[in-house]
Amino acid sequence: MYNCKQNKSIILKRIFLSLFLSGFFVTTIHAQTDTVKKDSIVQQFYSANHQPLYWFSSDKNRSRATEWLTMIESADNLGIVSDKYQSNQIHVALLSNNTLDNINKEQRDQQITGMVLKFLKNLQEGNIKFDYDEVNVSRDSVYIHQLLNSKPGETVSQMVARLDCKDRDYIVLKEYLKDSITSKDTLKYKKVILAMNYRRYFTANHPSEYIVANILATQASYYRNDFLKLKMRTVVGRKKNPTPLIASYITNIVTFPHWNVPHSIAVTEILPKVQKNENYLEQNNYDVVNGRGKVIDDSDLKWKDYTEKNFPYFFRQATGPRNALGVLKFNLENPFSIFLHSTGLQSAFARDDRFLSHGCIRLAKPLELAKELLPEKINIKELKSGKKNTKSKILVLPHKIPVFIIYMPVTVNGRKITFLKDVYGLI
Repeated sequence: MYNCKQNKSIILKRIFLSLFLSGFFVTTIHAQTDTVKKDSIVQQFYSANHQPLYWFSSDKNRSRATEWLTMIESADNLGIVSDKYQSNQIHVALLSNNTLDNINKEQRDQQITGMVLKFLKNLQEGNIKFDYDEVNVSRDSVYIHQLLNSKPGETVSQMVARLDCKDRDYIVLKEYLKDSITSKDTLKYKKVILAMNYRRYFTANHPSEYIVANILATQASYYRNDFLKLKMRTVVGRKKNPTPLIASYITNIVTFPHWNVPHSIAVTEILPKVQKNENYLEQNNYDVVNGRGKVIDDSDLKWKDYTEKNFPYFFRQATGPRNALGVLKFNLENPFSIFLHSTGLQSAFARDDRFLSHGCIRLAKPLELAKELLPEKINIKELKSGKKNTKSKILVLPHKIPVFIIYMPVTVNGRKITFLKDVYGLI
């Protein structure tokens, strides 16, 4: 008798909740319609489905929707955090199928589709945000096909297991997340999730040849056919001049590059040194150039009259081994003027703290990397013996090489996991 009363009470509560939320659905429909309109992947899904309803079209599909929601809500062990509020809304809608009008059904149907497609996307390519990314390509059609054409008899759990990342480091991180981290609000948890997302991103995006420069590890690695060919220390941006996160391509290598000093560095660092010592420019191989890049005679300039705000010129450092960029510059497509380069200051690579640059990445083994990328065109002997004002050359790569400048706070070596300091405070 007690169980009957209890069940009746539960049913009445569900009906009341359903009626309450049905009214709530009506008040929020316009805002959600705007959200769905902006979600092009959802619109593509229904264009491919040729019907306005998918999940609410049958009892079988409604059951499948519940199965997906259960998977998404329990995906913390995959490093994917769900929207609990949205999940609760959908659960109520599925229970209220017989009382919802067509407009509300279409809204909830699209909401479920958006959640599932987002989950499939995050599962397979990660949720990584670069400051500039021209490597990643849209795979919306892939995820739509996966959802519409799941294998007959395959459960959602089986489908997720099949599509989940198979990268070795990712698997180690996933096991560590499951077995060693209990609290989901810790910095450690966030670091592991971020690292897992990077492994997903690489699995989805990298070709057979690529370079990864991990800011936090101050290391760069060159891979060919998924084998590590070269690894080196780097110097990256200091905290006040952070290196941006970039996924782009090296298109060419410049031998004996000039250094066109950015104006911010020119007026805050070099100008004060010149004002103290007018021989500084000659001692460090700098020319003064105007806005058109023409060298001007600096002997008549009244240096004491210039400030950060009124200095009208630029500095350009002559080519050669004493140039700040060294003898090699690896041009990287991006809007931040960031690139990889060599340096004459090798002592910096012996330091543990290598967050020292203005944002660009200095390489400990630039000659070796250039030789790997252009084995027929790089003359290491010539580069090592270059003198001041050696003529620059631009060597175009036969194919552009992807470069990923990342902020990965965890490294994996075999089964050993090492946590790195969040130097820029981004996590």
